[in-house]
Amino acid sequence: MEKPFYIFSNGRIRRKDNTVFFEYGDSNDESQEEKESKPANRRAVPVETIDSIYLFGEVDLNNKVINFLGQNHIPIHFFNYYGYYTGTFYPREYAVSGHILVKQVSHYVDPGLRFAIAQEIIQSSNHNILKNLKYYERRYGDLSGFISHIENKNREMGSSRSIEELMGFEGQIHKRYFEAWNKILKSETFLFDKRTRMPPDNPINALISFGNSMVYATALSEIYKTQLNPAISYLHQPSTKRFSLSLDLAEIFKPLLVDRLIFSMINHNQIRENHFESNLEFCYLNEKGRRTFTEQFDEKLKTTVKHPSLKRNVSYRQLIKLECYKLVKHILGEEEFKGFRMWW
Repeated sequence: MEKPFYIFSNGRIRRKDNTVFFEYGDSNDESQEEKESKPANRRAVPVETIDSIYLFGEVDLNNKVINFLGQNHIPIHFFNYYGYYTGTFYPREYAVSGHILVKQVSHYVDPGLRFAIAQEIIQSSNHNILKNLKYYERRYGDLSGFISHIENKNREMGSSRSIEELMGFEGQIHKRYFEAWNKILKSETFLFDKRTRMPPDNPINALISFGNSMVYATALSEIYKTQLNPAISYLHQPSTKRFSLSLDLAEIFKPLLVDRLIFSMINHNQIRENHFESNLEFCYLNEKGRRTFTEQFDEKLKTTVKHPSLKRNVSYRQLIKLECYKLVKHILGEEEFKGFRMWW
């Protein structure tokens, strides 16, 4: 199975014939001539066995490399110095289908069809949020009030008639959900007050922001393997310069892939204060923190579960791809879209 390739160091990606290397160990203070004149530490990039590249360090690329990676259908996800997702090199689509594109658009422009998909995305996300809370209620208790509140809001959400109303309920549910985190996190160091994004102001918000970016990029890599257009979405408003369908799919999987991971890493002391850089205005994961989180995130994606319909084990990463296929079947009128809901 193809897998992602992560680069945290500074350096450059170079192509030599049909082989791609990552060369590292340069100092940022060196001139280009100095970099070219000395031998570099070199690591082969296994193009045949990877499906995407995640760049966290300062890496030079030239068009020779980009063309080669594009020909091999490998997206490159870029993250800045603070670990924030900044964009993706999205190679020319190779699974193009005009028929599916028309169907995808028609389900966006029809308010009723769009709303049905958006509602299923939100309800699936809420189901997975409740699964998390019920799991920790069994382990630690003291979460029943949060569960009841969210279940009630979920029922009220059934009366929604617009995307805006759905998003309003989603905001209320997430506010209550985040309030429950201090009951789940068994740490005197990491306390969660409220969600802040731009920029994150404490370690928990930094972990959520970084984790959500990883899910977003992973969903985009899986969409690329299908005939779906990543810019046409249903819950989130399509816009310029963003792949909003990734946001839709990420919404469903964040409780499983990010929230559960944060709870586990903090409660098992895998993430610590020295994994963050912060001051009064912001907080972000340092390189060691990003490496640690990404390593665990990658292991999470490899986790498998027995699929009740397919009758075989599938990885969490494959669940995202299956979600894309379910959406394709829905817009083609073959099968009603039922978002992923944890069954274990």
